[in-house]
Amino acid sequence: MGLLDSIVASAMKGMMGSSESQALPAALSQFLGNTNLGSIGGLLAQLQQAGLGNQVASWLGKGTNMPVSPDQLRSALGDGHLQQMGSASGIPIDQLLHMLAQGLPGTVDRMSPNGVLQEDEAPSDDTSDSLAEQAGLSDIKP
Repeated sequence: MGLLDSIVASAMKGMMGSSESQALPAALSQFLGNTNLGSIGGLLAQLQQAGLGNQVASWLGKGTNMPVSPDQLRSALGDGHLQQMGSASGIPIDQLLHMLAQGLPGTVDRMSPNGVLQEDEAPSDDTSDSLAEQAGLSDIKP
């Protein structure tokens, strides 16, 4: 999954331009759709249930986004969800945790301009297009 890995990694590290950074919600939604979490909303619900409610609330609300560490994410998500996410994304779990810790606060903040998560940026269930096409990045070569 070289293309997915590069899109997620680039977006998480903030190296993409503003229009291309919209690929991150699509990438997250696509691989989370292949897990028991189901969506970014499901991921946030799991984080809240596991004690990271203050962090999630800061990402959804106005003001400063509280940071989250890879260790906090590992503890909150547990081995089962992490194995599913790693398998669905094709990214090693340690690398995925690091990328999520860096990118998730800002991504959720951008997806919730009015304090409510807007997952309508996610790709549809139509999987006939590649992730790059769904994200509008079909001209990028791996």
